[in-house]
Amino acid sequence: MLYIGSHVSFDKKDQLLRSTKEAISYGANTFMFYTGAPQNTLRYSISDEKTLEALLLMKENEVCFEQVVVHAPYIINLANANNLEFGIRFLTEELERCEQLGVRRMVLHPGSHVGQGVEEGIENIIRGLNAVFLNDHGHVKVLLETMAGKGTEIGRNLEELKKIIDGVTNQERIGVCIDTCHLNDAGYDLSDFDSFLKKFDSIIGIDKIGCVHINDSKNERGAHKDRHENLGYGTLGFDLLLKVIDHPLLENVPKILETPFINREFAPYKKEIEMIREKKWEDGWRENLEKAN
Repeated sequence: MLYIGSHVSFDKKDQLLRSTKEAISYGANTFMFYTGAPQNTLRYSISDEKTLEALLLMKENEVCFEQVVVHAPYIINLANANNLEFGIRFLTEELERCEQLGVRRMVLHPGSHVGQGVEEGIENIIRGLNAVFLNDHGHVKVLLETMAGKGTEIGRNLEELKKIIDGVTNQERIGVCIDTCHLNDAGYDLSDFDSFLKKFDSIIGIDKIGCVHINDSKNERGAHKDRHENLGYGTLGFDLLLKVIDHPLLENVPKILETPFINREFAPYKKEIEMIREKKWEDGWRENLEKAN
């Protein structure tokens, strides 16, 4: 079955209910959200009442709660030894919030070594994740995201992710989120997606893929820039991305759109999801939406 959705909002007032309503408005049957602002540590208590309302609304609208994903905040950087203790503490708290919400998948950027070196950065990440899993006895799986390789990012290739995963003691709690824009910008050729998945399986194991971020890219392959584009307007193209979305080996993995808002004002997700479901590109769809808004 196709599980398709996008990034949605999660606010103080309605929380998961707000996220669910937004996802439904896009025609989605899954979604991804932050449990608070990604750039700071300000958090508010989870409302079990709002969560229950959201779960009932999901059931009524055929949104699959088991496929819902949380994204960890950007300020967690386990690769940096200077911020490792903070990262461990805050990631543990975020996982506890996921447990209370009932969400079982969290996407995490591996981190940036900020000049300390790739090997040390990887060891810091391993040390951090093992400490988190030792302190936290929950069931949320942490999905390391494939990165574009800008700056000192770790996770720019499958081999780096493999080293991290191999160092994690609790293998049931670790997985991968592949991002199509990031993979392209990191240098992977997705035009032969079967070959990429074969490579992924030989290095990490395809069973570790727990989420797919679906994004076109503004950049040529190997640019290491990480600039997302709307479906069909980038260098990957709609047809290639549709092959990723519909690949039988990823059938039961949630696909999440993180494409940019049009004119930074309104979301493209309803139209993009519609085209994905219909498996048909609509020429000029973005321009038409601009005129309509």
